[in-house]
Amino acid sequence: MVGLIWIFKMNTYSKQAPVNEIYQLRLRIKGISPMIWRRLLIHRDSSIADLHFYIQISFGWSDTYLNQFIIYGKPYSVYHDGGIGFNDNPRHVYLKNFQFRIKEKFTYEYNFFDHWEHEIRVEQQLPVDSKKIYPCCIGGSRLAPIENCGGPNAFMALADYYTTWRIEERLLKSIESHQKGQEELDDVKETFRTLRYWVTQHQCNRRAINDRLHRYANGEDINDLILEGAYDEN
Repeated sequence: MVGLIWIFKMNTYSKQAPVNEIYQLRLRIKGISPMIWRRLLIHRDSSIADLHFYIQISFGWSDTYLNQFIIYGKPYSVYHDGGIGFNDNPRHVYLKNFQFRIKEKFTYEYNFFDHWEHEIRVEQQLPVDSKKIYPCCIGGSRLAPIENCGGPNAFMALADYYTTWRIEERLLKSIESHQKGQEELDDVKETFRTLRYWVTQHQCNRRAINDRLHRYANGEDINDLILEGAYDEN
């Protein structure tokens, strides 16, 4: 009889739904159209510090400026020199502690001069998929803005300015000025980098993002990964 009860319990447990340990988050930068966004799958036991670095990697930011999350009205931050100190250690505050519900939102702000505000929406809670490596980016659109361009309004004005015609004009003018000795090679390279951004702004290289996310999860130095990502994006 005891054996039958044990078998019944085991069958019952095996039929229970798996624990939903994965958050599906949709992140978008506010104030910009068309939308710049990423969709991430991350473990619930990721820390605030982890999420900060996932965002930096996913958008190709350089982690140069101050940051903060606002969750249920309370600020959390990964410390930078010159920033405000917080009581909570972001490496010891875990997403699972907030017990987010589906469709809840919170905010991540990066660069208090340009105010790149990211809306983070909890879209789903999912079971672990053994075929996936976490964290991972499963969707997204467009490069992140140039970090110090002045904020969303300034970025939108620049996007209107850099038409295909104007990009070609700037490129030809820069080459001509260099050939005449009127522009240094370093200045030409900087112009090329700027124009390259506007030519490729609609791209989102998820393969490169996921490569860096997985390397971060495996313990690779975050500074190297962010530097690599910021160079690639901008």
